[in-house]
Amino acid sequence: MRTIDDLEVSGRRVLVRADLNVPLDGDVITDDGRIRASVPTITSLAERGARVIVCSHLGRPKGTVQPEFSLAPVAVRLGELLGVEIKFAADTAGESARSVAATLADGEVALLENLRFEAGETSKDDAERGAFADRLAALADAYVGDGFGAVHRKHASVYDVPRQLPHAAGGLVVNEVAVLQRLTADIARPYAVVLGGAKVSDKLDVIDNLLGRADRILIGGGMVFTFLRAQGHEVGKSLLEADQVDTVRDYLARAEEAGVEFVLPVDIVAAAEFAADADHAVVGAGEIPADRLGVDIGPESGKLFAARLADAKTIFWNGPMGVFEMEPYAHGTRAIAQGLVDSGAFTVVGGGDSAAAVRKLGFADSAFSHISTGGGASLEYLEGKTLPGLSVLED
Repeated sequence: MRTIDDLEVSGRRVLVRADLNVPLDGDVITDDGRIRASVPTITSLAERGARVIVCSHLGRPKGTVQPEFSLAPVAVRLGELLGVEIKFAADTAGESARSVAATLADGEVALLENLRFEAGETSKDDAERGAFADRLAALADAYVGDGFGAVHRKHASVYDVPRQLPHAAGGLVVNEVAVLQRLTADIARPYAVVLGGAKVSDKLDVIDNLLGRADRILIGGGMVFTFLRAQGHEVGKSLLEADQVDTVRDYLARAEEAGVEFVLPVDIVAAAEFAADADHAVVGAGEIPADRLGVDIGPESGKLFAARLADAKTIFWNGPMGVFEMEPYAHGTRAIAQGLVDSGAFTVVGGGDSAAAVRKLGFADSAFSHISTGGGASLEYLEGKTLPGLSVLED
């Protein structure tokens, strides 16, 4: 895979596919981690005299212009982090984008409007997607793929554009791949994986692949209730994917045969309703009342999980342990984050809600070996899937 050091960029227009898909509260960016992660590549290109044209998606506007998904606030924050003025194009590949691209000077940086305002970006029709890719590619002389959070998507800006231009991987993508290789080859053991989040169905493929790699798998979050049901426990009104119970039961049996340890909570915080101020109490994992739902792993589970991480040499974590956005139910997620920090292992926080959680809970990025910018992409890599946005950069 070529890197930006292999590209001649001075005086050339370089289209950088970044992942600036940050959470917004109105016009306020609530977590700028993905923007900060994109800064090194953009800075390197600009310092080498490139005319940098950054593009990204934000949210899911589904091919229509929706002002609440505008990248304008991102342009402001990116400019603050770079210490330069960002030229913002009011469209993605139209008149404004062409004008901005044509007037860039060496070392200047522009940002295009949300890629997903164009239906062609995400279209499954090759011709429609290709037509949009043609318009994007016409803006630049070279391409840099640096949006790791989107490399598992066969989208125009991720897959089709680099097929038309001299291309290379940005520093963020190179770093992400190097980290993930440490989770799939020459693994320092014991290797512990912590999986949480809402749906077990989102994690089935990665669990299947990890049964041949991990030494122990710790399960929390909403997905744990399908595991508890598979063990014969009642789960009250907790989130449950009943159609996955047999699959989960099979995975537990296979794990036992393979010598992979599954660690499930021993206690659960059960609430009367899904609200921060709801009546809640700690109950045994197999004793959730019929009229309550689980919202976090309990304190004894937090201690158990931390103990099973203490001797690990490699840890991958994807998905919170509970509804961390509500302070009463954030303790389990906090316990896992602290367990990673205390372990001394090579620790990888797998993007998405996990990354947002550790920052919201006050942990510094530097407390972990790596915080991924792409939760879905990380999981698909660990599932052993071919990621379109990486395969095209390897050509």
